[in-house]
Amino acid sequence: MRARGDDGQMGPSSPARGHDGQPLERVEDDLIMDLERDQFVAETSRRVPQATLGTYAKAGLWALRVFVVLVSAMVLYTFIDQLH
Repeated sequence: MRARGDDGQMGPSSPARGHDGQPLERVEDDLIMDLERDQFVAETSRRVPQATLGTYAKAGLWALRVFVVLVSAMVLYTFIDQLH
């Protein structure tokens, strides 16, 4: 994707920038660092609503969980078998 620069010419796209020209990620990091400790704790302890996932996403996550359990069992079995 290409975006227009300040001179109106097409150029490579750049990350979104804040009002002072810094990338937004950097601006957000600076804002977090300026919070008082109690403000920071209050903001980071606020609950985030659960994501609404489709059927395929839920099935994929369950398949990933099963895969991780099976691979973990195989690794443990191999480790214990090698102890003898």
